[in-house]
Amino acid sequence: MLTLLLLVILTALVFEYINGFHDTANSIATVVATKVLTPTQAVMLAAVTNLIGALWGTAVAKTISSGLVDTGVVDINSQILICALLGGVVWNLVTWYLGLPSSSSHALIGGLCGAALAASHNNWAAIIWSQPDNPFWKGKGVLWKVIFPMFTSPILGFLAGMFIMGLLFAIIAGIAHLGGKFARAMRPRWVNAFFGKAQIFSAGYMGFAHGSNDAQKTMGIIALALVAATSAGTLEHAPSWLHFLNMPSENGGKDMEIPLWIKLTCASVMAAGTAAGGWRIIKTLGHKMVKLDPINGFAAETSGASVILLASSLGIPVSTTHNISSAIIGVGAAKRFSSIKWTVVERMLWAWLLTIPAAGGLSWALVKLLQHFNWAG
Repeated sequence: MLTLLLLVILTALVFEYINGFHDTANSIATVVATKVLTPTQAVMLAAVTNLIGALWGTAVAKTISSGLVDTGVVDINSQILICALLGGVVWNLVTWYLGLPSSSSHALIGGLCGAALAASHNNWAAIIWSQPDNPFWKGKGVLWKVIFPMFTSPILGFLAGMFIMGLLFAIIAGIAHLGGKFARAMRPRWVNAFFGKAQIFSAGYMGFAHGSNDAQKTMGIIALALVAATSAGTLEHAPSWLHFLNMPSENGGKDMEIPLWIKLTCASVMAAGTAAGGWRIIKTLGHKMVKLDPINGFAAETSGASVILLASSLGIPVSTTHNISSAIIGVGAAKRFSSIKWTVVERMLWAWLLTIPAAGGLSWALVKLLQHFNWAG
């Protein structure tokens, strides 16, 4: 059982690494597309800011570890965590190969729910669907923490991108209207130069937001495995040098504190994955959807990152991909709707909708395969 626990942690870190290079494009596609930074410079900026963001807060990690599936299912059969992670990994690699910016977050959540469903012999009660609190956004369960934000956060990203882009256009037009040196300062060359510098900060902001939400999901998976292993007594006879893995927690892990070593490990692995890059998805986000200038990139990154940080503070595991993509579409719509390549957007929407059921189905099938060979309960 100890070997299984260590395998869960290793698989979780593999997922985190893949998440890093799969979602690198989310924080750097626009800054590369606008030629403000070279791909290498942008990747390093994203890696550093991802690392810092990953150490900021644990609300999302607690949602993953105790707010989506019955932790009792994990106590009974810890293999489901490996299957959950593998389902997410396979789907991430498929969409990465196709250059589709799908959600690693939803791949992990779909995998977790699909594996829990299979491990409980298709008992849908194993998935926590809804436990609303007051106010409603603090409620737990797949409905409030996954499905509801899955539709609302991209809408917020779209509206925020359109609003910020429109606001910037209005400010530039207002200053240019003053005439003289103000009008000269608002020429395209000067505007691009200013927002080229500003976009370095907005790209860093986006990287920080990405780390604050995405890295915490794997932290939650590792914490969930350790709480289950501790309560099952798996670590009682472990070597003394592994005692740091013990995570006693009351109330099903709802009040757990994520240990510093988990935060540092997940943050570092994600940063390493980010440094590996993800150029296929960068091409889709940064070039195929809409032509971007520095001012557009600044507006998209600022609006997308703001929505993600709001979700992180509420413990909501939203999709970084969905938010930056919808923000880019909103920025393009502020210019003119015809500037958006809707065929590319349509492909992305299909990837978004299929991610949870596809990753969930893969994980469900893996658990069933283990059960068939009596390798899982």
